[in-house]
Amino acid sequence: MSFDLEVDNLVRDFASFRAVDDVSFQVEKGSFFSILGPSGCGKTTLLRMIAGFLEPDDGDIRIRGESVLGVPPNLRPVNLIFQHLSLFPMMDVNENIAFGLKRRKLQSAQIKHKVASILERVGLPEYGEKKISQLSGGQKQRVAIARALVLEPSILLLDEPLGALDLKLREQMKIELKKLQQDVGTTFVYITHDQSEALVMSDQVAVMNRGAFEQVDTPKGLYAHPKSGFVADFIGENNAYAARVESADPFRVRFDQELVFEGRAMHDLTVGDQCQLFIRPESVVINPAPDEQLNRFQVQVKNVLFDGANTKLLATIADTGLEIMTALPQDKRFDHVSAGDKLEVGVFQDSCICFR
Repeated sequence: MSFDLEVDNLVRDFASFRAVDDVSFQVEKGSFFSILGPSGCGKTTLLRMIAGFLEPDDGDIRIRGESVLGVPPNLRPVNLIFQHLSLFPMMDVNENIAFGLKRRKLQSAQIKHKVASILERVGLPEYGEKKISQLSGGQKQRVAIARALVLEPSILLLDEPLGALDLKLREQMKIELKKLQQDVGTTFVYITHDQSEALVMSDQVAVMNRGAFEQVDTPKGLYAHPKSGFVADFIGENNAYAARVESADPFRVRFDQELVFEGRAMHDLTVGDQCQLFIRPESVVINPAPDEQLNRFQVQVKNVLFDGANTKLLATIADTGLEIMTALPQDKRFDHVSAGDKLEVGVFQDSCICFR
């Protein structure tokens, strides 16, 4: 297996604050790797060290097997795209893309060929003479990527590049970026706080929290098999409850005094331990069949939160003060469900996961 990027035990401190804490990972050649985490978790600091704008206090960064410690940003085989694309408004598309090539003193014919080729690859073959002001948000995004890719970097670094776009365009650009990355074959390292962006586009995702990686996995692996309560809570939607281990075999937890559920222990937990119980909205079964083996309970609907195919119910668990969010299947049997209704629901034991 060939790696374009290898990061070993990277550390960066700001005074008494540790922004990046002993981070190690590898990015396979030609893959789409995302670093996902909340604001302030250290992901941009990490990206800036890879780009060369910050030097680490400890650790190593290797690009295609060569350490780049001490190598200035302009001599590293990477390019960085920020949320604010910084296109030159006084130049047309061709001139924007050619800017870096001219600084490298390539011949005019070579520059013209490279610019035309990269515009073709990003799906804008007829846009070379257009002004930046004539482009849509998505087209500007592609021009910024073309300007970076034309320099043939080993790695393209992207720091929340979709953050300034409106929701509909952001949804479109997630798909476009993934297709573009597959078409051009360049390794992408992508920074975001938006889990949907990371899950949709990435081959591998690193979930970052307080300067460290909690888990590196495929999007499906993160969603189905979180390794910490933080990952379970951060990836997808979840109902979370404080609970206590009631028995070890079978594994059961008690929460809100009245409820005892069978579930899965994701950490070593023994009887009496405090834990967090997570239940995803889509794992809650409404009106389960009588013979299904699951944790059953009654709820009363508080609100129907309509969102097309993603419509959910906000309900109260009977005889408790606890709220639970459940997905509402797109099924005519549930068209009549409304606030105030009482329903029987259930959750399969494997879908009740518990962390220390």
